[in-house]
Amino acid sequence: MATENHDKTAQVVVRGDAGSFKQEIITGKHRLVADEPVSAGGGDAGPDPYDYLLASLGVCTSMTVGLYARRKQFPLENIKVSLWHSRIHAKDCDECETREGMVDRIDVEVELTGALNAEQHATLIRAAPTPESFRGSAAPCQPVGEATYMSAAPLCSPKNPN
Repeated sequence: MATENHDKTAQVVVRGDAGSFKQEIITGKHRLVADEPVSAGGGDAGPDPYDYLLASLGVCTSMTVGLYARRKQFPLENIKVSLWHSRIHAKDCDECETREGMVDRIDVEVELTGALNAEQHATLIRAAPTPESFRGSAAPCQPVGEATYMSAAPLCSPKNPN
C-alpha cells in the first residue's frame, strides 16, 4: 500500500444487528456504512461488500501508481481505476485451477493521463498492483486504448454454487 507510516497498525471494526444486512464500519475517526441492495434483502443504506472490495483494490492501485510516479518524477496528472466484479462458472475460466462451482472475477482498467512517454506509461502500468498480486501471482496487462490498460483478473477461489 502507498503509505509512508509503516509503523501504523490498522484496525477496522464492523458491527451490526442480526436483523438486517446494514453494518457500521469504524476505522479510526471515520464511519462508513455497508448494506445489501433492496433486491438482495438489504436496505441499500450503503455500498455492498463487493463495492468495498473493489474500492479497496482501486484505491490501492491508484495510490501505488501515484506514489511511484511522484518518486520517479514522472509527469503523471491523473489516474482512473475502474473495476468490475462478476461471478463465472469455473469451467469457463481458463486461468482457474478448479473446474467446479462458481468463481469470482475482477476486471481492472487503469487509465493514466499526463505527458508520459511510452516507457514511463509501461513502467507505471507494471507498478500497478492487480488483483492477482493480492493473491500472489501476476498477470500481464493488455492495451485497450492509447492510455488505458486492462487486466482481466479471475480470482479463482471456488464458491458454493448454491
